[in-house]
Amino acid sequence: MFLLLFCSTIDAQFQEKKIDSLITTEFNDPNGPGGAFMIAHKGKTIYRKAFGKANLELNVTMTPDNVFQIGSMTKQFTSVAVLMLEQQGKLNVNDLISKYIKDYPSGDKITIHHLLTHTSGIKDFTKMKTISTIAQKEMKPEMMVDFFKNEPVDFASGEKFEYNNSGYVVLGYIIEMVSGQTYEDFIKKNIFEKAGMTHSYYATDRHVIPKRAYGYHQKEHGFVNKTVINFSVPFSSGSLMSTVDDLLKWQKALNQNILLNPAETKKAFQKYKLNSGEEFTYGYGWHLKDINGSPDREHGGSIFGFKSMGVYIPGEDIYVIGLSNCDCHSPTEITRNMAKIALQSVKK
Repeated sequence: MFLLLFCSTIDAQFQEKKIDSLITTEFNDPNGPGGAFMIAHKGKTIYRKAFGKANLELNVTMTPDNVFQIGSMTKQFTSVAVLMLEQQGKLNVNDLISKYIKDYPSGDKITIHHLLTHTSGIKDFTKMKTISTIAQKEMKPEMMVDFFKNEPVDFASGEKFEYNNSGYVVLGYIIEMVSGQTYEDFIKKNIFEKAGMTHSYYATDRHVIPKRAYGYHQKEHGFVNKTVINFSVPFSSGSLMSTVDDLLKWQKALNQNILLNPAETKKAFQKYKLNSGEEFTYGYGWHLKDINGSPDREHGGSIFGFKSMGVYIPGEDIYVIGLSNCDCHSPTEITRNMAKIALQSVKK
């Protein structure tokens, strides 16, 4: 369904076809894995469609209601959880991580802020050659931290921005220690339930997830089921599942200060500086860039069998989300281009 964001019915139909063709250039096989896409303006859905199959073996057609793994978009939820705990007076983003993990090497030089902004310098566990030895093991958060904490740092904290999954695993561990809840329970009770996100989950391959989209890789001979990993490994850096509708609820909850007060919200969406004074384009859990000159907040995700991308343009209250159930199809540029079309239409 495509509602009247645009000037006329004719223009609306034209824009719908334009967006359809934009998506089907990449998601061009109706019998292969697909995706779900949404555009919302001022909280109202104006484009919501699905393409391809949610399950190849059972020949199940994708719908916009399907549940996807969202990979690193999880980092938004982790950062907001940290800010919620700061709001409650249980931690401070300027705290050293040695306050929480006594034996962490360089823990007296790395702050929670460094972890949130990917400026800590600690080794990214996804780049370690030994990752395959734990990929399918059940890892407690402490075990995950122990896996990478003794690796040499890549640079001194605050010296540079370098995207880092390990930092967000450490944040998940701190969330558990400070809150007394598992990360999964904290996110469920304090974010999913408060925002009304009834189709969002901590990922699992064991539980039955209604309307789950299955993940795929593409090989030379065709599609194969995704590689199995234990979700305790990506943990708070990439283990959540959601839908396009629930992610819109997430964006609304942020806009309406349902989860955070305005002061804490501002911390998530401001640019910070390195030790040198150079500004970089990442807040807490979001890249801070622009679409055609309009500032935006965006983040993607990639995990075995899935890719995701979300773009929010605060100046026009436009939210665009793209979710894919094959890591062979990236929704990143499609989602950004959808945002450009919506932005042009709103500004007409």
